[in-house]
Amino acid sequence: MERKKFYITTPIYYPSDKLHIGHSYTTVAADAMARFKRLTGYDVYFLTGTDEHGQKIERRAQAAGKSPQEFVDGIVEWIKKLWQALDISYDDFIRTTEDRHKAAVQKIFQRFYDQGDIYKSKYEGWYCTPCEAFWTERQLVDGNCPDCSRPVELVAEESYFFRMSKYANKLLEHIEQHPDFIQPAARKNEMINNFLKPGLEDLCVSRTTFNWGIPVPFDPDHVIYVWLDALSNYITALGYASEDDRLMQTFWPADVHLIGKEIVRFHTIYWPIFLMALGLELPEKVFGHGWLLLDDGKMSKSKGNVIDPEELIKRYGSDAIRYFLLREIPFGADGHFSEEALLHRINFDLANDLGNLLNRTLAMLKKYFAGTVPAPGQSGSLDEELRLAAESLPGQIEALMDQLQFSSALAELWRFIARVNKYIDEAAPWSLAKTGQESRLQSVMYNLLESIRIISVILQPFMPRTPERIWHQLGISADKHLQTWESILTFGKLPSGIQTAPGEVLFPRLELSEKDGTPVRQATKKDKPISAAKEVQEKVEKQNLISIDEFSRLDLRVAEIKEAEPISGADKLLKLKVDVGGEEKQVVAGIAKHFAPEELPGKRVLFVANLKPAKLRGVLSEGMLLAASDDEGNLVLATTEAPIKSGSRVK
Repeated sequence: MERKKFYITTPIYYPSDKLHIGHSYTTVAADAMARFKRLTGYDVYFLTGTDEHGQKIERRAQAAGKSPQEFVDGIVEWIKKLWQALDISYDDFIRTTEDRHKAAVQKIFQRFYDQGDIYKSKYEGWYCTPCEAFWTERQLVDGNCPDCSRPVELVAEESYFFRMSKYANKLLEHIEQHPDFIQPAARKNEMINNFLKPGLEDLCVSRTTFNWGIPVPFDPDHVIYVWLDALSNYITALGYASEDDRLMQTFWPADVHLIGKEIVRFHTIYWPIFLMALGLELPEKVFGHGWLLLDDGKMSKSKGNVIDPEELIKRYGSDAIRYFLLREIPFGADGHFSEEALLHRINFDLANDLGNLLNRTLAMLKKYFAGTVPAPGQSGSLDEELRLAAESLPGQIEALMDQLQFSSALAELWRFIARVNKYIDEAAPWSLAKTGQESRLQSVMYNLLESIRIISVILQPFMPRTPERIWHQLGISADKHLQTWESILTFGKLPSGIQTAPGEVLFPRLELSEKDGTPVRQATKKDKPISAAKEVQEKVEKQNLISIDEFSRLDLRVAEIKEAEPISGADKLLKLKVDVGGEEKQVVAGIAKHFAPEELPGKRVLFVANLKPAKLRGVLSEGMLLAASDDEGNLVLATTEAPIKSGSRVK
């Protein structure tokens, strides 16, 4: 049977002095998708690269006292090293200064001219050099670029123009017939209403006021507009218009172009029209994800608020950074970055949930079975429930990944991790050992080890380094067949008799040093002087105080109530559906005496997101709303003073 093909791209990056963590977000997401498709049996082609031509590069090179080529060469090497540090598994890295690209772009321009799609005229209008974008007077915002808000330049020069209007109706028809072509839907509506329906003007596709670009083949005084040059990389990298176009024949059309929302217009209007003019199929999907924001807004070099991914990797490791980027932000929405939020994910998701599960299990295995994987023995209903959860997990993950819902896929995986941790408490292996239930203990320990193996296999696309560390401790590093997607579709593939090798903790709990703000391993009780520990304990007992560590275990979030309905036979209880940053949870709340169901939807409340699930009157509750009541029986919900997005962390 022929293997399925998958072609994914990131935008080719402008060679900035430093790419910030927001740029890394796109590439990490694309890499996770590429790795997932490879894991699930696809032939994958993953493309990234650098967009190196244009007026702003020429100006910056002049300011640095270098030629444009010298200027970009050094930066490109830095970008490649960053992608290596983040374990980006691209199949090709294309540079628009490469001969293979330049030759193909000139052929594309010549074809457009020969078939009448390009004509020569004079351009007079507004140009944003940082965005490399042309704007009409009506599109400017307060006289500035509508994308970056920086000043624009009035340009007047002889240029070649592409007849965009010739293809506008055809593009609009394609978008309407392929509702998933532009994602998320809000981006599609923006393109239709702001650009296509008002009418497309012909696009200036050459410049004469600078030289750093690909010359027009029949008119060398002109260089080709940087976006026609840059967008063509998606096919020139596959050998389009070359003597060897086998990759083009194999992988085009692209399955998905992953881009930031600021360049959706170029990828969903200019690029599809260029492809139509070439007689090529359009990509299956263009996904414009949101921005990674700081408290003072979007990261930008001009604001001086960029976060250096190199420094973060040195501090926390690449897997922790990748996990945070993919888990914290529902893909498509804007998300917030803070070092505190990153530490929270490391300490609770990675250290507490995942790391502690491995440590507990291997410690018990060493105690009860000398570290050797036992054969399953007597089974019970708990085992069947765990098995069903494990076998349904791959399908759930695959469905979410096909929708590019990285955060939801990881949330689903962590729900299973929570279920396995709960299984330990329910099955109580220590009690089985104490009461001599050897056969039952064998099954429990086997099920835990097999569940951890399944978790490690699914983790591979998201955190490429962590699974190998888990496999080493499980004793299966050399058993490649136990690391495949096929091996987790049926529970119970882990052979008995394997000798495990418990090692260092996967993710130690961290805190920021008061001295210099660097992350340090949290102190344990062993680290504290006896006298200090005694003093703290006496104070706790006297005043009923809790430690900052105990408080930090609470995951307090802003949640938006979406639905509310009464529970039959329970006068005080309401069943609520709440949205916590793109993740839906069900809550049972004892507030029916104080609120009618219809007045609750839309309220943004404070929510305990990491409360253990429980059943009240047979209805599952996955968290708790915060409320206050007085002696007279009045009750109010704890809400936010000002609008803030759901999922925001309460600190």
